[in-house]
Amino acid sequence: MTSKDLVSRFLDTLSIGPETRSDYARALRKFETFMSDKALSDEESAIKVLRTWLRQEVQKSPVSCVENRARVVVRYLEWRTNAGGGSHPVLELYAHYGRLIGPVVRALLEDDNGSALRRLIPLPVWGSVLGPAMQEHVARMKSLGYRYDTRASDLLRFDRFLQRHPALATVPLRQQFDAWRNESPGLRHQCLAQQCGATLSKALRRKASEVPTLPIEPGLYGRLTQQERRPYLFTEAEIRMLLDAARTFPSPKAPLRPVALHAMMTLAYCAGLRLGEIASLTVGDLNLARGLLEVRETKFFKSRRLALSPSALDVLRAYLEARAAFGAPITSGAPLWWSPLRRSGYCKGLIEWMLTEVIRRAGLKPAHGHRGPRVHDIRHTFVGHRMVQWYRAGINPQDRLPYLAAYLGHKDIRSTLAYLHVSPELLRQASERYRRHNARVLRLPGEAS
Repeated sequence: MTSKDLVSRFLDTLSIGPETRSDYARALRKFETFMSDKALSDEESAIKVLRTWLRQEVQKSPVSCVENRARVVVRYLEWRTNAGGGSHPVLELYAHYGRLIGPVVRALLEDDNGSALRRLIPLPVWGSVLGPAMQEHVARMKSLGYRYDTRASDLLRFDRFLQRHPALATVPLRQQFDAWRNESPGLRHQCLAQQCGATLSKALRRKASEVPTLPIEPGLYGRLTQQERRPYLFTEAEIRMLLDAARTFPSPKAPLRPVALHAMMTLAYCAGLRLGEIASLTVGDLNLARGLLEVRETKFFKSRRLALSPSALDVLRAYLEARAAFGAPITSGAPLWWSPLRRSGYCKGLIEWMLTEVIRRAGLKPAHGHRGPRVHDIRHTFVGHRMVQWYRAGINPQDRLPYLAAYLGHKDIRSTLAYLHVSPELLRQASERYRRHNARVLRLPGEAS
């Protein structure tokens, strides 16, 4: 089979438009032609040939466009490998220096590409002098039933820090964590380093009583909490702006994306789902006939079954119909959020980026930076609007808080109280309810109603 036929077969596996298909085909055939007479016997020769190709491409196009072409090339080579075509030296090169194509391309284009590539080599997991002890501690906590993903991620950061500073391997534990703390003056980093130090020192002390327990500075967590941004509560008009921005999200090469974003935003607001809960949904979790949504094994290992409003069900029904029209899998275990271009589900990071872009397009968040509303603030808004709606309907919210906690997936009401924020509308509704039911106790004897 010729390279032209292979490229055509590969492009048949992608759900792309004719213009994109033509661009991909041109790039892949040019790459195949360039590589056809090149001898790629080892990594050094592969780097030399790939640098030559990249330098030719970057003379004609911006670096960002060259990175996109490199991503298409890698996907094509992976497809050829999976189809039995054998491994390719270029593919092995990218795998050796990390799966992110952009950094590898930029490193190859540098004059001192050897040093740039070496900086990209992923560090081994738990490869530091304390790595085995940290790995054992994480495994022990998970065997006790804790999910422990966040703390394991924090300890991995410390593990990578120790690997980048091998001179710290022989100093006492306190000095190692002091060096990590000094890497950044931010309160968040200080708190993270001290929490990891206390956790690891206690774990080591179980085996060696001479290991001192590292303390956490009193009041540090409180100062960090005061520094955190307060949640942003969207108004009802702003929620409509978000839904409109999601529905009209510009995506000419992926027409299913705006429909998916509108459905995601609807679930975030109408069901108060966490970002991770939205990302992990499958087709089988949604039961349109009964109007129910299953949220499985989320925070605190809790699962819950949520009733959805008719309007939310209509949005999800429209999304499923559009999803099926693009040939997405309909098995119960298939990801609910499907990308026809990638022929796979969206990951959590990409969903967060897209929903953040929706907030920006609605004009509610600056064009750059981390300022302004976050995706998680929609969950806070769900709670705030629910409280206002109960007040408007004459319902005592105090009686409904246990139901709200269960709907949100909280382990108790105290967790839900963190989502109760005072807004002008909530104050007005609460004051009006007090006036109707309790203001009479403030009247003087004989005073008219």
